Amino acid sequence: MFIPVAQSAFKTLRHAQPRVRLYFINKNGYSSQVEYKPIRSVLVANRGEIAIRVFRACTELGIKSVAVYSEQDKMHMHRQKADESYMVGKGLPPVEAYLNIPEIIRVCKENDVDAVHPGYGFLSERSDFAQAVIDAGLRFIGPSPKVVQNMGDKVAARVAAIEAGVPIVPGTDGPVTTKEEALDFCKKHGLPVIFKAAYGGGGRGMRVVRKMEEVEESFQRASSEAKAAFGNGAMFIEKFIERPRHIEVQLLGDKAGNVVHLYERDCSVQRRHQKVVEIAPAPRLPTEIRDKMTEAAVRLARHVGYENAGTVEFLADESGNFYFIEVNARLQVEHTVTEEITGIDLVQSQIRIAEGMTLPELGYTQDKIQPRGYAIQCRVTTEDPANDFQPNTGRLEVFRSGEGMGIRLDSASAYAGAIISPYYDSLLVKVISHASDLQSSASKMNRALREFRIRGVKTNIPFLLNVLENQKFLHGVLDTYFIDEHPQLFKFRPTQNRAQKLLNYLGEVLVNGPQTPLATGLKPAEVNPHVPTVPLDLSPEALEREERGEAKVTEPPQGLRDIIVRQGPEAFAKEVRGRKNLMLMDTTFRDAHQSLLATRVRSHDLLKISPYVAHKFNNLYSLENWGGATFDVALRFLHECPWERLEEMRKRIPNIPFQMLLRGANAVGYTSYPDNVVYKFCELAVQTGMDIFRVFDSLNYLPNLILGMEAAGKAGGVVEAAISYTGDVSDPKRTKYDLKYYTNLADELVKAGTHVLCIKDMAGLLKPEAARLLITAIRDKHPDVPIHIHTHDTSGAGVASMLACAQAGADVVDVAVDSMSGMTSQPSMGAVVASLQGTPLDTNLDLRDVSEYSAFWEQTRTLYAPFECTTTMRSGNADVYLNEIPGGQYTNLQFQAFSLGLGDFFEDVKKAYREANLLLGDIIKVTPSSKVVGDLAQFMVQNNLTADQVLEKAEELSFPKSVVEYLQGSIGIPHGGFPEPLRSRVLKDMPRIEGRPGEELEPLDFSKLKEDLKESHANISDRDVMSAALYPQVTNDYLHFREKFGPVDKLDTRIFLTGPKVGEEFEVSLEKGKTLSLKAMAMAADLKPNGDREVFFEMNGQLRTVHILDKEAVKEIHVHPKANKSVKSEVGAPMPGTVIDIRVDVGDKVEKGQPLVVLSAMKMEMVVQAPQAGVVKKLEISNGMKLEGDDLIMIIE
Repeated sequence: MFIPVAQSAFKTLRHAQPRVRLYFINKNGYSSQVEYKPIRSVLVANRGEIAIRVFRACTELGIKSVAVYSEQDKMHMHRQKADESYMVGKGLPPVEAYLNIPEIIRVCKENDVDAVHPGYGFLSERSDFAQAVIDAGLRFIGPSPKVVQNMGDKVAARVAAIEAGVPIVPGTDGPVTTKEEALDFCKKHGLPVIFKAAYGGGGRGMRVVRKMEEVEESFQRASSEAKAAFGNGAMFIEKFIERPRHIEVQLLGDKAGNVVHLYERDCSVQRRHQKVVEIAPAPRLPTEIRDKMTEAAVRLARHVGYENAGTVEFLADESGNFYFIEVNARLQVEHTVTEEITGIDLVQSQIRIAEGMTLPELGYTQDKIQPRGYAIQCRVTTEDPANDFQPNTGRLEVFRSGEGMGIRLDSASAYAGAIISPYYDSLLVKVISHASDLQSSASKMNRALREFRIRGVKTNIPFLLNVLENQKFLHGVLDTYFIDEHPQLFKFRPTQNRAQKLLNYLGEVLVNGPQTPLATGLKPAEVNPHVPTVPLDLSPEALEREERGEAKVTEPPQGLRDIIVRQGPEAFAKEVRGRKNLMLMDTTFRDAHQSLLATRVRSHDLLKISPYVAHKFNNLYSLENWGGATFDVALRFLHECPWERLEEMRKRIPNIPFQMLLRGANAVGYTSYPDNVVYKFCELAVQTGMDIFRVFDSLNYLPNLILGMEAAGKAGGVVEAAISYTGDVSDPKRTKYDLKYYTNLADELVKAGTHVLCIKDMAGLLKPEAARLLITAIRDKHPDVPIHIHTHDTSGAGVASMLACAQAGADVVDVAVDSMSGMTSQPSMGAVVASLQGTPLDTNLDLRDVSEYSAFWEQTRTLYAPFECTTTMRSGNADVYLNEIPGGQYTNLQFQAFSLGLGDFFEDVKKAYREANLLLGDIIKVTPSSKVVGDLAQFMVQNNLTADQVLEKAEELSFPKSVVEYLQGSIGIPHGGFPEPLRSRVLKDMPRIEGRPGEELEPLDFSKLKEDLKESHANISDRDVMSAALYPQVTNDYLHFREKFGPVDKLDTRIFLTGPKVGEEFEVSLEKGKTLSLKAMAMAADLKPNGDREVFFEMNGQLRTVHILDKEAVKEIHVHPKANKSVKSEVGAPMPGTVIDIRVDVGDKVEKGQPLVVLSAMKMEMVVQAPQAGVVKKLEISNGMKLEGDDLIMIIE
């Protein structure tokens, strides 16, 4: 027996002597002369991970490695891993460059290459390439050209299998090139059949056909794919075996006629006939079947004179039968799992066999080859499993791999910054695990895949994880239907990708400016507001309570919410009425910042101070923190979810009741909604943490009010019905809204079942004397109902009015913390607290706590300088008694006036507001009716119109939409009716709504809305659906923003609004225990050809870059338009690729689902279908055009 020479000795021999003859005695006892000729350099006629795999083997053997690369691959890693690299196919399409045989041979001859390794794919199964290599005096690392030809010809391979006594599947006798031949075969032999590329594998050009009407189309597509991938579109057709296992046997043969098998691999986990996960050895394969299969494979190899590495593939059915499919006369992608279980390096073995060594010399006799444990290979690809595995291309913004014991990675261009092009296969990295049994191997693989962090492109990792956790997979119960029959594999837990999305947002702000409109030129202050510490009760009693599981020492003291939760709304109202002191509601979290800072305060800052409020202000009546304008502003401008805000506040403030503003039948919108929308909204609000619903109607229209009350009550909330106050009950000359008007309304609301009665003085018109009169009158009529007063301090008389209310019998008044009070906000909390200290109405709040609370907001307010009301309003103003502008509208109206170019005319706007109110009939003014008045006022100033001119020209003027809808009755009927003749002149013959607007609306189909949203967005929740029911377009825009930029609410406010400074370090806390450390490094001065600008960051000490489209600079260069995902008529490219077939033209009528265009990318073809029926209005593409993902293809109207 020949003793193998040590590897180091071979390296020495290889360099010392170019040609040596060695004589061996083979195991069969006869002698043969085999020429050993060392290889000094190997060129790999391939790219990617297989090229690198061969280079590594060469390096270990002391052989020089040579790479070739296409023009498109000049930045690819494989050329850098080789000792030498040369470009081929300059000017040719990407794939054709690697198919250019003459140029590859020229590179070999010019650079002293000894041998060529073909890898897999490309030229690996082209016999003419193998022959060209040999004819050039080089060695081909693979089977002989004759074997390559015969095994690549599926007909010849079948004949050989028959001759060798290997079972086969019925099929065509030769390659089929026309659809007519395909149809004839199908008619003769019946369906199902499978089309396979006659001159290539890997799943390219493969189709299963089960319907006769699909034969022609499937043949054309399969043939076209095969031609693109292998240069020949001929197909092989055979009967399709149902429910087979796909098992392949790995072989090695030498020049002396020795052949061994390295056991089998199970490749049954396939999608579209492409292997996704491979296992070695095949689990649950009976030993007798394995022995027969491996014996048949070896027999076939000997019969055809096979040498080097190769694979014989079989289909095995449930009865133990197996059928020959084909021979892959090359190295397989999944060779890695065989290497892991046998310990044999297949690539090194290929090279050594090509040098002339025999298997016995290498120590590879069948008795010495034994499998050890189980190995799994997962192909991580840049394909999106949630989108039918469409190839995903782009830049790898982040790449972090999984590693550790039992894990092997074979990859190529898998690194941060790598570009994934549409030109080649989507394989990114092969991950191989090895352990003693299948479950342990799967566990290692699972862990490794979870360690991966890949950002910038979608990958199939979520799908692979689902496969690895499937019980049938873990027990080895597999066949080629495994993926098709397990739809749960396609239910993915979404990857959050939060860090990279946030970097994209920061880059967007740095390149293109603020992503929320700033109302003024002022910048946010560079402060980090001090958050007062939360007290901990570490007394022995508290620690004992925690030990007993009653309450943690970090929990705040109990508040009134405990009564709501345990005893319900009625008990809560009774408790409030029974208290003798004045209770306060803090509006700092909502109405105060709506009034002073244009509703722009973010959850980030609200949540910071929430624990302090919970601990120090537990005896508040409630905290007003949600609803009203904050709902849509959160979505529209702050890019955060209002439902998440409510949920997170509730987690931090479990003890204080929350109160929201509910606009009756308008919910938190500006229009009427179907009744079921209002009911569903209230139900969801209570589930998320809301307690008290302040229900009002902008016109005090009882039908709208009562609907809101019923919805809040049915949801389990405390109903606080509000009477919107206007006019002056202390002025006998003002008779429209007199004392009787308000007491009658109070009677109706108490009769309707309100738990608490509220007076909502939204403009701050309630003077102290009027307050005394109004509260006394209501208290006398309803002694048992709690009374709650809301006002604004626009005139400066707010504290006096609230004290008057308290003395007249009110139970609760609204205040805002001092630094967020005054002017259009609520009266000062500290002022009210101090004024009542030592009196029977003492609020029982500590002024020192109020001061600390105020200090936080004093600093925080400076972060919102761009929205600061004091930019235009320096103090309170008693002219509010004339114009009656609501406090919450005052600053917004100012900013609107500035944006419309009316900033210098705001005094005129205020005067016009008074005139507009009288024109409309002197109405109650609160959202949305206040918007109607404000819109008309600005319309009058813009067009220089007086009230008389408006009335005179009403029939010819184009009024704001809100004014027209109000006059139609879309928000209800005002007290005293609509103004005439204005209404008739404006509406003319337009329709009018009689009665409650919502009564005429059909119930909203929430299920359909959810399905519609799912068509455009992933991970849609019931909260998203509710938001969309109220604000369809705003919610749609928010969802797109969230998908693109992630949780921007986690950013500090200054960073969110204007971005970081270059060189600035800052932190972002994503969740408890997960904090990002970021630093803005630089922004590139030069644009990329596509208009992108590169922005550099450091994240957790690692360099990260993002590419941001410069929206200003790009105007000067041509960039293909993108499809707007929110517009159904715009058809975008589902994947990057080349247009190969356009099936429609401008003006054509198309049906939903009709094929429009065929794209080709990564050797896969995709038919783009019409998303809706319509007419092709515009075509943005031409044949041969290369598209990026989401590039606009056409517009269908």
